[in-house]
Amino acid sequence: MTAFAINPPETPSIAIEGDKKRFPVRRIFCVGRNYAAHAREMGADPDREPPFIFMKPADAVCDDGGTIPYPPLTNDLHHEIELVIALSKGGSNISEEEALGHVWGYGVGLDMTRRDLQAEAKKKGRPWDWGKGFDHSAICAALRPIVDNGHPESGRIWLNVNDVHRQEGDLGDQIWKPAEIIAFCSRSVRLEPGDLIMTGTPEGVGAVVEGDRLVGGIDGIGEINVTIGNQQA
Repeated sequence: MTAFAINPPETPSIAIEGDKKRFPVRRIFCVGRNYAAHAREMGADPDREPPFIFMKPADAVCDDGGTIPYPPLTNDLHHEIELVIALSKGGSNISEEEALGHVWGYGVGLDMTRRDLQAEAKKKGRPWDWGKGFDHSAICAALRPIVDNGHPESGRIWLNVNDVHRQEGDLGDQIWKPAEIIAFCSRSVRLEPGDLIMTGTPEGVGAVVEGDRLVGGIDGIGEINVTIGNQQA
């Protein structure tokens, strides 16, 4: 047995719908600008260039259904609703034809973004980490295994803030589909069981403030809801 100098941290995890067991999270990969309309609203070219991948730490993940604190160092916290892929099987150089065989299930997630910090990093040509990888920045509703759902190819994806409609799209509008994203990532790093992939957001992203309630969903996958609490000291 390996001896550690300090107690190892607890494994981050996500709830599973209808199950007391939880899904362990190893890494969180995120796809940027995967819907053409969102790419345009962020000032980018929506042509089918190779996927842009960034990451969040595994312990940025948190369950929905409660209140998360407004993060520090920002005055411009944005919501981005996304399809989340959960992997049960790893591998390198996975083919697109075999990619979906590596999927355990799917969920609805929120990629929360400190947009002002991200914009500053973009302007200076620096990494996005501080704008994307903070505490509670990867909110995820309970996952659904594919045995219940199959693999979604289309379906409405939407988000309301305080009952006001903000985001709307369809999974069929994704520039890069789940199988393509999995195959692409596996050519750069070896994917492993427990990896999550957040697949990008449709247009309509915007700021939230303390007290806002976010409710959204993806047809056939589920719904997510969370309240923004007071700012962390």
